[in-house]
Amino acid sequence: MKQSLQLKISQSLTMTPQLQQAIKLLQLSSIDLEAEIQEVIESNPLLEIENPQDNLQSEDKSSNAESDASIEATPREEKDTSESLQSDKIESEMIADTQWEDWGYVSQGVGSKSDENSHFEYQGETSDSLRDQLIWQVNMTSLSETDLAIAMILIDSIDESGFMKADLHEVAGMLNEEKPKLSTQNGYLLPEDDDTLIQIEEVETILHFIQSFEPAGIAARSLQECLSIQLSRLDSSSDQIELAKKVVETQFEYLANRNYRVVMKNLRLSESQLKQAIDIIQNLDPRPGNQINQNSAQYIKPDVYVSKNKAGEWQVELNSDSTPTLRINKDYAAMIKRADNSADNQFIKNNFQDAKWFIKSLQSRNETLLKVSASIVEKQVGFLEYGEEAMKPLVLHDIAEEVEMHESTISRVTTQKYMHTPKGIFELKYFFSSHVSTASGGECSSTAIRAVIKKLVAAENQAKPLSDSKIATLLKDQGIKVARRTVAKYRESMSIPPSNERKALI
Repeated sequence: MKQSLQLKISQSLTMTPQLQQAIKLLQLSSIDLEAEIQEVIESNPLLEIENPQDNLQSEDKSSNAESDASIEATPREEKDTSESLQSDKIESEMIADTQWEDWGYVSQGVGSKSDENSHFEYQGETSDSLRDQLIWQVNMTSLSETDLAIAMILIDSIDESGFMKADLHEVAGMLNEEKPKLSTQNGYLLPEDDDTLIQIEEVETILHFIQSFEPAGIAARSLQECLSIQLSRLDSSSDQIELAKKVVETQFEYLANRNYRVVMKNLRLSESQLKQAIDIIQNLDPRPGNQINQNSAQYIKPDVYVSKNKAGEWQVELNSDSTPTLRINKDYAAMIKRADNSADNQFIKNNFQDAKWFIKSLQSRNETLLKVSASIVEKQVGFLEYGEEAMKPLVLHDIAEEVEMHESTISRVTTQKYMHTPKGIFELKYFFSSHVSTASGGECSSTAIRAVIKKLVAAENQAKPLSDSKIATLLKDQGIKVARRTVAKYRESMSIPPSNERKALI
């Protein structure tokens, strides 16, 4: 095979570091963006957060300098201003449409939306887990070493909701098999010289002992047992509570299926008596472990604010708190004018260029976010005026076409970005939904259909709840063509149970 040289011309798309940085900032949430800005400021000495008070002080100094004719700036000082840096060679490497104001970017929007308590800092999580709470209660008792080891194994078998998942026979068998080898179990010693086998009755006794702990209903093996434990803690002298215990213990299967007539027939109860018992049962906690295993709060900081001005028009403003004002440090930037090629000077030049690109990427992110948010608000004015039922169908392509961007860019902008509206705080993706045809030939948003279904369910007769077919018929009467399967899908997405599970006594 003969070797040869050939010339070929081709086009290719290169992801420059600057473009990668712009895309990265575009898809960050406001909280992640704050962390990214702080990290960049700490690594780049030329970047700093601008304090509004610094501008006031600089204005005072400039006015004093103009009034004092005896003070004149040297030629070197005139060249070291940040305005003169715009004519530096580095600027020629920037994109031609870049506009700068003293190499600083002031985020758009008016005013700060933070309240007076924004300076308080989060002090960290201090609550214990469910396991820690139960171990603490066990340590307050005087159990033997064997019983203590059984209790620790049982506690480790309790799930986050507070239910016992281990089989007691398997626990007893495991302890008997491992007893000769097991010297420690969660820090507690098992007696090595005791050859007595652990019986299932002993494990059950320890389980009932744990079930007396707080929260009430903990370590139950079923929902029925969980409710019975909680009812046993209530006032036993009350006839209604005794009736509720009887219903749970003897008629739980019929109660779970909402077969109230069978329950009334078996226990010879009136409808009012059964309703009183059900009211007591419904006030119990079916997942007692969740009282302690609470998920940590997820904090959301809005990226944009939507409000109506005096003229009655909806306007969009960026949250200035989520994107602080950044600027180039003038003292460091002035050092670039030195003619030497030292390592320090080269370091400052590199960081100066990185700082300019970061400010430009941040500006591009905010301008894109503001443009997309304004387009969404323009198309969803009905939602802002009247609520979910007035939501219009909207897809990414509609916004991408209007703002002349790619759909992937719109997807990045609307992910984990939140809009503060008079109706509440919503993710930008919330305003996008598919459409369903109407009888008049128009289109209806799936979000609006969900709102109508939720409204119909809220207004239904609880003794005879609406079935999915009936809801589909009611929607058809309003001009919305929706199949029964679609109604079921929307209902499940809103965590609304089916009609047989919504049935209740009036």
